[in-house]
Amino acid sequence: MTDEQQATATDWNRPIIEEFRANAGKVGGPFEGSLLVLLTTTGARTGRRRTSPAIYLRDGERILVFASNAGAPAHPAWYHNLLANPEVTVEIGDGTRVETYTATAAVLRGEERDRLYAQQARLVPAFADYQAGLSRAIPVVALRRSDAAPDSARAQAAGEEAAGKRGGPHGRLGPSS
Repeated sequence: MTDEQQATATDWNRPIIEEFRANAGKVGGPFEGSLLVLLTTTGARTGRRRTSPAIYLRDGERILVFASNAGAPAHPAWYHNLLANPEVTVEIGDGTRVETYTATAAVLRGEERDRLYAQQARLVPAFADYQAGLSRAIPVVALRRSDAAPDSARAQAAGEEAAGKRGGPHGRLGPSS
């Protein structure tokens, strides 16, 4: 990603991140009704910490995020950062509070990736559109909590509560999805 592309993504993400933090994980606009997390990764080239919003799907104890980049031809910067440094800070909210924890990222492959991406595409049809328009396979990244904090049950409950509002957008999402 060029410096100009990074600046554009940062400008687009900034108000979403601010709204997420101000409203305990709830946002409007293109992400309204979606399950959203904030991922803070370490820059692969710069070593700087960068925060990006991403749509997620809960899979047991894991959070899954999808490097769709809103159907753009290239993977999002956060995905490249996770490949270089799989430790990530996750912020997840339930509308009343935001929980922050450290997780380890692992890229899913093969049947597991295909099955879980198809599940996400059924829940949020924009993801089917993204994949249909691309020659690259959109990566699915599993985030597994690194610490054993007692809040994990609350985080799971927050994800399940938000899942009831999964209708979310059916059009294109922003550049960091």
